[in-house]
This record gives sequence, C-alpha cells and structure tokens, in this order.
Amino acid sequence: MPSRKQLANAIRALSMDAVQKAKSGHPGAPMGMADIAEVLWRDYLKHNPQNPGWADRDRFVLSNGHGSMLIYSLLHLTGYDLSIEDLKQFRQLHSKTPGHPEFGYAPGVETTTGPLGQGITNAVGMALAEKALAAQFNRPGFDIVDHYTYVFLGDGCLMEGISHEACSLAGTLGLGKLIAFWDDNGISIDGHVEGWFTDNTPARFEAYGWHVLANVDGHNPEAIKAAIEQARAVTDKPTLICTKTVIGYGAPNKGGSHDCHGSPLGEAEIAAAREFLQWPYAPFEIPADIYADWDAKATGAAAEQSWQQRFAAYEKAYSELAAEFKRRYAGTLPADWAAQSQAYIEQLQANPATIATRKASQNALNAFGPLLPEFMGGSADLAGSNLTIWSGSKPLTREDAAGNYVYYGVREFGMSAMMNGIALHGGFVPYGATFLMFMEYARNAVRMAALMKQRVIFVYTHDSIGLGEDGPTHQPIEQLASLRVTPNLMNWRPCDQVESAVAWQQAIERHDGPSSLIFTRQNLVQQARTAEQLAAIKRGGYVLLDSATTPELIIIATGSEVELAMQAAKTLQAEGKAVRVVSMPSTDVFEQQDASYREAVLPASVSKRIAVEAGIMDTWYKYVGLNGAVIGMQTFGESAPAEQLFEHFGITAANVLATARNLLA
Repeated sequence: MPSRKQLANAIRALSMDAVQKAKSGHPGAPMGMADIAEVLWRDYLKHNPQNPGWADRDRFVLSNGHGSMLIYSLLHLTGYDLSIEDLKQFRQLHSKTPGHPEFGYAPGVETTTGPLGQGITNAVGMALAEKALAAQFNRPGFDIVDHYTYVFLGDGCLMEGISHEACSLAGTLGLGKLIAFWDDNGISIDGHVEGWFTDNTPARFEAYGWHVLANVDGHNPEAIKAAIEQARAVTDKPTLICTKTVIGYGAPNKGGSHDCHGSPLGEAEIAAAREFLQWPYAPFEIPADIYADWDAKATGAAAEQSWQQRFAAYEKAYSELAAEFKRRYAGTLPADWAAQSQAYIEQLQANPATIATRKASQNALNAFGPLLPEFMGGSADLAGSNLTIWSGSKPLTREDAAGNYVYYGVREFGMSAMMNGIALHGGFVPYGATFLMFMEYARNAVRMAALMKQRVIFVYTHDSIGLGEDGPTHQPIEQLASLRVTPNLMNWRPCDQVESAVAWQQAIERHDGPSSLIFTRQNLVQQARTAEQLAAIKRGGYVLLDSATTPELIIIATGSEVELAMQAAKTLQAEGKAVRVVSMPSTDVFEQQDASYREAVLPASVSKRIAVEAGIMDTWYKYVGLNGAVIGMQTFGESAPAEQLFEHFGITAANVLATARNLLA
C-alpha cells in the first residue's frame, strides 16, 4: 500500500514533468504544498469528480494560481475528466490546463486565479455565500447547505492589499467554514522575502478575528491533519493554518530557493529529484496502486448520494423551500419575472419623473427586489450615495447571516472580488456599488468577472463631472471607455428612470457575463417614447427623436447628455433641419445587434454625426467617423458646481447646437 509520501510524490512528479515538457511554469509551489494537498484532498475534501457542480461540495481555491500544476495533478489523480494527455498539454493552446487555473477549462476548477490575492478574496465570497444560503435554507434536522471553503495561498497573496480587505471582513463576519493554508516558504520571485515581507502574519490574522494555527510542519501529514481537525472544530471564526514548507520540496539542488519558483527544474535536477523522492517512474507515469488510493469517484458519489437522500427528505418536509433552492442554484429567474419587470418599465414610462438615475436605480431595486430573493446587495461604504439599499434589504451580519445586504466597508476591490466568489458559488445574484471613479481600485476584479463570464452586477454612481464640487479626484473621465473596451462586460449608462429600469432588467436577465450600471448624481428629465421606442431600449441604442425625412445629421448621446442632444435637435428641427437623436445607453449591446438593425439606427449614408458624452472622447470616433464631431472630455475635471463644469467644458446644448450648425453649413 502506498505511503502518504508516495501519494504526495505523485503530485510532485506530475508537476515537475508537465512544467519541464511545457518549458515554462512554476514547479516550486506544487512540490512544496503536495503533502498538505494529499491530506486535505484524501481525508477531508467533500467532492464528487463525476459531478463537479454538486451544490454541497466543498470549494477548493488555489489562490497562488501560478502553482496550477498542483490543482491539475489533484483533479487528474482523484478522477475528474482531466487525462494524462491533458496534463501533457500544460500551457498549450486550447488545452484544459492553461498556465493559471481558468474557470470553465478543467472540471473542478472553481475560479480563475493568477492575479494574486483574488483567489482568497473569491473564497471569502464563497464562504459568505455558504453561510448565507445555510441561514436561508437550512431547517432543524436538514442541513442541506453544509460545506467548507478551503484555500491555498502564498506570500504574494498576503502582500497584495486585497487580502487585507477580504480577510478583515471575513473575520468580522465570522466565516467559520473558511480554512486557508498559508504556504510559508519564505520565497518569492525575487528571492528570500526577508527584504520585503517581514509582517507578523499570525498576529495580523489574529487581529482580523481569525483562528490562527502557527508553525505547522507542511511536510508532516500528522501535523497537517491535526491542524485541519482544530480548524474544523472552531465554527465561529475563519482559520489560517500557517504551514512551514520548502519550496520545490524534493529537488535537492534547487529546492528552498527562488530558482524553482517560476521556471522548469531542468532534466538533470528532475533526475536528481526522482532519486531523492525514490520515484523510479518515467515522466507522466503513475503506478496503478497510487491511482487507486487517489481515486475519489466512489467516495464522492457516495457522499453526493447521501446528500441527495437528505435533500429528498427535505423536499417532502419543505417543498417550497426545496423548489426555491433548486431554482436559485439553476440560475433561472422566477416565473413571473418577465411580465412583472416589463409592467414596471411600462408604468414608469406612463408616469414621467425628473430624478437622478441613481435614485431611479433604487426605485428599480424596490420594484425588482421583492421578485428576487437571490439578490445579494452591497456597497463600499457609500450606501447613502449609491442608493443600493431598498425596502427589503436586510443586513448580513456575523450573528444573522440570513440577510441580503453586505456592508463591505471601504473595500472596493475586495467587494468586487468577493462578489465574483458569491456568483461562482451559486444561489445568488450579487450586486455592489461605489462611485464610478473608484472602479479603478476594483478594476482587475471587474476584469476577472468578465473573463469568467459571471453574473455580477457592478453599480457605479456619480458618473461624470456632474459629480461637481468633489473635484477631479472623484470625477470619472476615462473610466467609461475602460469599461466599454473590456470583453464580455455589458455596460449601461441610462438617460432617465425608464432606461435605468431596463438596464437593471437586462443585467438581471444576463447569464453569460457581468454588467456595469452607471448612474448620475444629478436629476435628469424623462424622455417621451412610443411603445416601439420603449421596446427598443434593450437593444442598446435606438432612435429617440427622428426627422420626417432622411436625416442630414445624427446626434448620439448617453446618460445626462441625451437631454442636451434633444434640446439641440429640437431647435434644429424648428429651423427646418432633418436631425435624428440616438440614445445609446449600451454600446456593447448595440454592437451585438444584427447589421440591419444597426444600419437602420445609424445609416451609413448619413456621415454628419455628433457624439455627446461627459467622458473621454476617444471611443466615440468609431460612431461619428472622420466627418463627425465628438463633444466630451479631453482633460481631467475641476472642482465647482456641476452646472458650471458643464458650461466650462462645453458640454452644453448650446455647444451641441453650434457644432451641428457648423457640420451642416
């Protein structure tokens, strides 16, 4: 019967062989953490390789994602649909084993990791989702939601500021089923970390309110097992297990140094490692008895079957709750969603109001929230400004996790990456808000949501120089362009309460990626629309005002600038000019429409065009062309009342009118 060390050595061998074959990669972390992984995955992790999506599985996150061969080796050895040939294609085009773990490539990879610190933050979101779902659905005798979130993380994750944001909040919320293993090997890419990382990490996590187990021998299976037992015994705090390891353990000449962190060991060192580890097998060869001891298919199927039996009993006792649990995990919307959301939009159009779109957003939440128990809202300490709290919002706290609203504190990046984790876990549609300017703090988490195509709703208010007196530090200029050029991200900047409600509706209905909803601080006049125009909003761009004949000029605008475009256009029409106004709340959605629709809205024959938006001008030239004009920002803003700023920067109806007359001259 293979020993634990032999079982762990299978991870080491596969990792060094795959990195060597690829001629690039990171063998150090997989070799150093192999003993920890062997104990966790074989003795504790609840999972079913034949059903990676089982709702009550434990989640495993490799936050130090550069060590990706660790998770690929584990998935292969335990029986997931990841073959030895897949491991041989490590880091190759279109393989299931890319250089960093990518969600949706290999079954069993719970999240994309690589940008350090985001994996642990995703895991905090997953643990939060588990705690909230358990509070909402479990009943006496029926713990249908009862699983752990385990994380491996390295020094780099702890150096990243996002780990402070997330781990601090995890302690505050008492996420007792979150267990993290710190790979305390003292090495990063530049060498020994003493020159740049001397934090007292155990004390830091104790200050966060974590249960901390220090100085655990990461190569002693009994010590690892004892630490996990202690961690699982503490239910009111997350646990950090500080495991002392040797990076590249088993490589006799390069182990323990940064030489094995991010490059292949080389043929000679691999041969020496095989001798040191007493691993006499050829590259990618795993003996049958080691495969047999690693295989988790039977135990995983039994664990899921046991849960299915408990769920069947739960379903008999609580049929409505069980149906709701299945609906939410499937990600489907309530049966009456389409009709009720559309009725609300039509009601708004019939009852005009001049309000800020951030207020229109809150009104939409009040209308849609009661329909969507899966909502999990929040704000980065700006709830009163973002207006993300609705009448049914209930704070989620350490003592009461049945809530649906998270006070994230001033943690924009942490909030955004936690929302990614919540979405990945399943059962919730997370939304969270900050000022549009502070999207910059969270930028990489937004990108990761788009990369993983997760249904996350990022709410951004105070969307332009209309913010006013807070000045250029708070006034977004280039952020809209940055969001719009992000693949898979759907962005909406509505012009009134009706477009705001449509934006929420479309974000909620979207299953294949995140959305950003961008709202004003200042009040906006509601636009008149026909039923046809109302229906066209969801197409991203539509004709809001048209001429009786083929237009001579098209004015394109979004958000607060639609009102300016309409004022100028009506003046021009009164002068006998054939002018069309196109409201384009979502360029992303508009560009997904068929060519005939886009041509109908923006006919190629009309070359005289103006785009108006209180943001950076550059991205609008693709719509107006060489013969057109863009009215927008080319500099940062200033501190002054909003109306003075719009006048100062020329974003006015008068300037639109003057620009139009010049084009038409």
